[in-house]
Amino acid sequence: MWRGFFHLLKKDFKLMVSSKFFLLALISLILYSCYINFVYVNLDQEMYHVYLYDPQSKVSVDSEYLTRVDSRESLETICADQYSVGFDFSDVAPELYMLSCGLETTDHYRMLWGEAVLHGDMDSQADIVGTNSKEMKNRREITAEFLFFELSAVGFLGLASMLFKEKQMGVIRVHGILPIRRSIFILSKLLLLLLSDLVFTALLTIINLGIPYAIDVLPGVFLQAGILSVIMALVGFLCAIWLPDFKQFSLFYLVLAVFVTTPVFLAGQTGISWDWIVYHPMYHLFTAMKAAYFSVPMAEMPYYFICLAAITLLLLLSYRTLSRELAKEG
Repeated sequence: MWRGFFHLLKKDFKLMVSSKFFLLALISLILYSCYINFVYVNLDQEMYHVYLYDPQSKVSVDSEYLTRVDSRESLETICADQYSVGFDFSDVAPELYMLSCGLETTDHYRMLWGEAVLHGDMDSQADIVGTNSKEMKNRREITAEFLFFELSAVGFLGLASMLFKEKQMGVIRVHGILPIRRSIFILSKLLLLLLSDLVFTALLTIINLGIPYAIDVLPGVFLQAGILSVIMALVGFLCAIWLPDFKQFSLFYLVLAVFVTTPVFLAGQTGISWDWIVYHPMYHLFTAMKAAYFSVPMAEMPYYFICLAAITLLLLLSYRTLSRELAKEG
């Protein structure tokens, strides 16, 4: 058994090399890291602009984050960007003028920031967010997001592309004739893909967080990356066995990317509030990955039991589906 398993590992490794799997992973690593280090960390992180129309000089606060305007029309024009916060003190009762950006949470933060500036409660922007600087917080967030979507795509596409290539080469037909265990056929591919994903995870984390921070978060990140990698690889395996050609598989992946991962990205990155998102399985994998990068133990035991049950179910389905396919080929 073990001899056959090592032969399969060697064959699958050569297949991954020939299909440029590792080269594409390296290119992704370089592109993600360049964007994080040379673009994302240099983006303007200033807080929302606060504007004041105060013709009678009722407000005596003088802050670098507060800009005075000379008319109500100017205030409305400036705040039309749905980003700025305006205050009108021309009447007896002060008025907060702020157009909604469409996100309730963001609007709330804008209002709190504007009131803090208006009352002189904040002379400078916060540079420390929890135990992290703003830059480190941003690095952790964007690295977690990139890793999640990279593993979702690689796990799904990587193993599936190997299977389609084996179909074209007639390898599946040969395995249908040979007395080889179906389980090691699946485990060989899972193990190689999992190891490559963990190496990618380690490199992405070390490059973009630095060695001291990476060492602190990698145990938890490895756990979440492993869960995500195995689940997506098994889903890709099933789809590759069920679907007859790569064109149909590509169409299925497009639907998956648009309707499965996009809502997770919007909920996690933009703060859009959807009550139904808690029933989205990928959302919990996404939040667990982010929590791992911040060393926050958000995932509880039911989460891991569900993940284990999902992996077990996918393994059984993969085994039965592969057995049927090999029986046809044999």
